[in-house]
Amino acid sequence: MELIRFQEQHVSLIDAYMLSEEQLRFTAHPSKSIPLCKAEPNRHAILGIENDRLVVYFALHEQEGVQPYSENPRAILLRTLSTDYHQLGKGYGKAALQQLPEFVQLQFPHVDEVVLAVNVANEFARKLYEKYGYKDTGRRVMGSKGILIVMSYPLEVYV
Repeated sequence: MELIRFQEQHVSLIDAYMLSEEQLRFTAHPSKSIPLCKAEPNRHAILGIENDRLVVYFALHEQEGVQPYSENPRAILLRTLSTDYHQLGKGYGKAALQQLPEFVQLQFPHVDEVVLAVNVANEFARKLYEKYGYKDTGRRVMGSKGILIVMSYPLEVYV
């Protein structure tokens, strides 16, 4: 799987991407996220592509996007991470989390921390984040779908 930035030629991949009702309890479909990424220069749509199929989607949000979750001006927020419903259980979410630190370091060399907020009811996702090195910061934020646990992953900076 390769992580790439969204471009207009990827629209058909977004249209074919499926999320279950259960997934939609905790995240948004890329079709809701991409217009926000287009409108806000500090929000970036990222695709996980395998064999010309979109298998993972997330957004990375700098500056104002991360401010409710971290006071670190060099942090970036991981938002709306999801795996296509038909690709669940194949390790793509894990692969995305494994590749994310290097991807961020290459694409955003000024960033020294990845921050995310996971719904307290989404225990599966929280455990997955912990497995890949994210630590609970102790901070809690009220989100649109309930209380969120703020987690952090420190990065090396090469700038």
